[in-house]
Amino acid sequence: MKYKNLKNDEIMLSGISEQSLVNGVGLRKVYFSQGCNHHCDGCFNPETWKFSGGKIFKINDLVKELKKESYLDGISFSGGDPMEQADKFSSLAAEAKKMNLNIWCWTGYKWEELMIKAKDDKTIVSLLKNIDVLIDGRFVLKLKTDKCIYRGSSNQRIIDVDQSFKKKKVVLFKI
Repeated sequence: MKYKNLKNDEIMLSGISEQSLVNGVGLRKVYFSQGCNHHCDGCFNPETWKFSGGKIFKINDLVKELKKESYLDGISFSGGDPMEQADKFSSLAAEAKKMNLNIWCWTGYKWEELMIKAKDDKTIVSLLKNIDVLIDGRFVLKLKTDKCIYRGSSNQRIIDVDQSFKKKKVVLFKI
């Protein structure tokens, strides 16, 4: 088990950014997952790699706080890698959807890798079905550019999740 002593109603986060304009469209709250297996060279958040770091939060407490923040356009999941806690982020995303919040998620896994992983972990599909936009792929330092909006390197894609499921292929999100 990656997360020791983590209960069903808890999530491990490295931090929360209360108001962000750079982690998706509009004013957003960002939840940074603790734990990542990718260890990308030049990672922006290497402190989020360890699965033993971070702080435990009750998902219900996060939802209660979110309900008080009606000014938000959406929420974002970054990391670490939220897919390492797909069950936890899926619960949070489902509640945020009930509040009509737009949800963006960053992962080091490519869409195609997630579809393979989802055969053994159904919570990945559950999470994906509750998010609107997925930025996929590992950060690649030699492909780093400031010309890629919402991405760190040019190999990463901004995916329209709903359309990708409907068309059964990756559909890029139009910004």
